[in-house]
Amino acid sequence: MSSINRRNFLRSSGSLVIPAVLPLSGLLTSEKKTTSDLPAKPVVKFFGDGEMYEPSDYIRVLQEADKAAAIAKDRYGVGGVVEALEKKFTVLTGKEKAIFMPSGTMANQLALAVLSGNKSKVFVQETSHVYRDEADAGQTVFQKRLMPLAKDETCFTAAQLQKAIDEMSNAEAFNTGIGAVSIENPVRRSDGRMVPLEEIKQIRKYCLEKKIPMHLDGARLYVASAWSGISIKEYSQYFDTVYISLYKYLGASAGAILCGDAAIIDQMTHLIKIHGGSMYGNWTNAAMALHRMEGAEKRFTDAKNLAETLFGVLNKTGFCTVRELTNGTNIYRLQLSKNIDGKNFQSKLNQQYNIRLGRPDANNEVLISVNETLLYQPLENIINAFKDAVV
Repeated sequence: MSSINRRNFLRSSGSLVIPAVLPLSGLLTSEKKTTSDLPAKPVVKFFGDGEMYEPSDYIRVLQEADKAAAIAKDRYGVGGVVEALEKKFTVLTGKEKAIFMPSGTMANQLALAVLSGNKSKVFVQETSHVYRDEADAGQTVFQKRLMPLAKDETCFTAAQLQKAIDEMSNAEAFNTGIGAVSIENPVRRSDGRMVPLEEIKQIRKYCLEKKIPMHLDGARLYVASAWSGISIKEYSQYFDTVYISLYKYLGASAGAILCGDAAIIDQMTHLIKIHGGSMYGNWTNAAMALHRMEGAEKRFTDAKNLAETLFGVLNKTGFCTVRELTNGTNIYRLQLSKNIDGKNFQSKLNQQYNIRLGRPDANNEVLISVNETLLYQPLENIINAFKDAVV
């Protein structure tokens, strides 16, 4: 996924008003900092959900964070900056307790295992990460039978869930119980599309009536929140457990946070240990995520708003169009005119302007993602780069 950029379309798009370049302070995680978290060579990346640092930049940013406030190490995930990060996430999600985990897969799987108890069935989206991308862990490790709904769709509806459950008594000989319902939002395999909040509310209402707990795979919940305008806390209130990624957009090299009631989260420490996830030191990932949580929501909103301005300019140039996806988040569809050499366009943006995007396909179309790297170059520069790249 990739692509979009900015600049001299001022000339070809009439008297467009471009907002003032965002201040550098908007990129900093704290006003106390004297230097920014920008990589040594800032690159605008129209792919991915956020900055993923090269090792040298990662070390530099951690050093800056340590100068601002000394990083306290943890011991097997207890104390230090890990504890501080967990507390920060309880505030963000409104949940009672949070725990650091080494991966999102572990967070999802342990949450569903605990929520479902001795009941074997877990309803999931057919397109979800839990169903397609976690190596059948639910079945092979946790003895859970994943029940996929809404094949090839972003999400299932409350009506579809109710119908599937109502039909089970006739469709199956043994009642092994419905343990949990899992929802991923937004959905990676659906090009980042969101589950409508009203549908989540209806599913939650039904599950409460049936006493079925719910888990949110909110790996990209920051993205969903920025593009929907719905707070992370509001999304979280409809679920018993919530997982949020630390590396997709908070700069950490790995890690996940699982939030929920203390009765659930208190069971996780032992489960993390027996499944091989208890590491002596987690502070390098926790410190980076904690450092970059400050201002993260604003950076996403700034990037979204800047992208809307950029795309509005590009759509008036005549050589490309940028379209948002239905119920979409930070992924857009860029269509170049047929007379433009897509390969050359991509290469020129990359080599001459430090702007990265995927290669357009045979139809001169490419998916592009918006993230905070859009803030790394002045809007006018990006517009000009796009114009120059098509010549």
